Amino acid sequence: MIAFVKGEILAIYEDSVVVDTGNIGYEVKISAGTVNLLPGIGQEIRLYTYTYVREDMFLLYGFFTRDDMDTFKQLISVSGIGPKGGLAVLSVMSADDLKFAIMSADVKAISKAPGIGKRTAERLILELKDKVTLDDTLTLRESNSYGNIGSSALESSAKNEAIEALVALGYGATEAMKAVKNITAGEDATSDIILKEALKNLF
Repeated sequence: MIAFVKGEILAIYEDSVVVDTGNIGYEVKISAGTVNLLPGIGQEIRLYTYTYVREDMFLLYGFFTRDDMDTFKQLISVSGIGPKGGLAVLSVMSADDLKFAIMSADVKAISKAPGIGKRTAERLILELKDKVTLDDTLTLRESNSYGNIGSSALESSAKNEAIEALVALGYGATEAMKAVKNITAGEDATSDIILKEALKNLF
């Protein structure tokens, strides 16, 4: 299995990039979001890769972060969503935004992806909702990697309470989660403090 490819960009296409690793040029399938973040031709990049093998094809799918790749793996584990569908979802939303959408059962947001209809989005949410938590989001994982476990747990609990309060106030669950994720309150902040800070992000 190829864990990653690192090298010079030789060509950029609508849904893939060719990376020259020295003696081999790898064509790697990527999402539209990744295409938009690529540096120019001749620049060096590193992409984490997922190898997809079938009788009639051997494809590499590339991602800038392990989090994106892990999210892609979760997506293609859902019945009816193959690699093409997984990239389509990650082309319209980030890995964190997808997790928020799953946790808030936001079918509309997920079904914006090309080829992903309402029923498929509902199936995706159903199959992944127990595998995704607020603490799985990239920002919270980074913040929880510092300090002791107890304080991190308290912070997570306070954030969850703040999210519930925002939903009770009439905000959408996805919108509430994003607002709470973006606050700068300390790890000992209460749910009331987090709620006030989050409300500032919503105005």
